[in-house]
Amino acid sequence: MRIDILTLFPEIVLAPLGESMMKRAQEAGLVEIKAHNLRDWASGKHRKTDDYLCGGGQGMLLKPEPIFAAIEELRGASTKVVLLTPQGRVFKQKLACELSQEEHLIFLCGHYEGVDQRVVDELVDLELSIGDYVLTNGALAAAVVTDAIVRLLPGALGDARSAVDESFSDPQRLEAPAYTKPVEFRGMRVPEVFLSGHHAKIEVWKREQALRRTRENRPDLLEGS
Repeated sequence: MRIDILTLFPEIVLAPLGESMMKRAQEAGLVEIKAHNLRDWASGKHRKTDDYLCGGGQGMLLKPEPIFAAIEELRGASTKVVLLTPQGRVFKQKLACELSQEEHLIFLCGHYEGVDQRVVDELVDLELSIGDYVLTNGALAAAVVTDAIVRLLPGALGDARSAVDESFSDPQRLEAPAYTKPVEFRGMRVPEVFLSGHHAKIEVWKREQALRRTRENRPDLLEGS
């Protein structure tokens, strides 16, 4: 897989993608991630990428010219162009799985008041939001989405079961509580079922606790069940 990220702040998006599992996935050749400065495609002495809104209004808007030039240079036959924007479809695990099947993704990071609508109309295949809040720019959102996608690539996780057993692998359940050693810490013990060696009972306990946690923290997930 190849991921190209268009942003005014490539250092922001690359920082969290150069450590831990993300670094290992790139070193193993599972994914190629590049962050590009949108100003590299801007023209003029000052390489301006934004301008005032037509019709008035507060803030600045990313201009279409550098975005069109960048995407037209980077895009191939199998490319999907994704715009990170608060107005987009909410990003969830199911969509992460779908995007992990793509050969080439271009993430366009919004900034200021967003991008010129002509970019959306002509270039963007998917508008994506990581939640109902607003960030200073889309670079952080691009890093979040990239992390969620790359960890689903075959071989990215040390144990293939890891992506299956975690929260949102079932879209209507959160992950059950987990414990490690020591068995007792400050008077708090690991649940006895984990010490029983009875795997069927452990699985029943996990399902019950996952359901309890979901009811308490994310009851909205159970509405469709």
